[in-house]
Amino acid sequence: MSPLGTAIRRLLGGTEVEGSAERGTADDGAVQAVWNGAVLAESEHTVVVEGNHYFPPEDVDFDNLEPSGRRTVCPWKGVASYHDVVVDGHRNRAAAWYYADPSPAAAEIRDHVAFWHGVEVRRAPAEGT
Repeated sequence: MSPLGTAIRRLLGGTEVEGSAERGTADDGAVQAVWNGAVLAESEHTVVVEGNHYFPPEDVDFDNLEPSGRRTVCPWKGVASYHDVVVDGHRNRAAAWYYADPSPAAAEIRDHVAFWHGVEVRRAPAEGT
């Protein structure tokens, strides 16, 4: 990470998770995002930043996501774009976000999707349970 990225994270109250992106591994087990009974994403390779699991795009079910016009700006990650989560006709507005063009300090989460607003991010059940 660049010295600038490290300094910004410290100023923002960085912790071990915030100070360096962590990757989930097969040893950690898969993590999934679930809302309204639907699994929106499942991966053994999330990147954890500021306590949020960012799912690689290949591990996200985009059938339940619809682009939203919402945009926000993070001082060190850049501009976030949002998706509404839609399951069985129920809409959770702007409950998923991603960084299409993140700053160099956040390059590892480019196009990865994170969730909030009631989407449960949890360890995936073990196979066969």
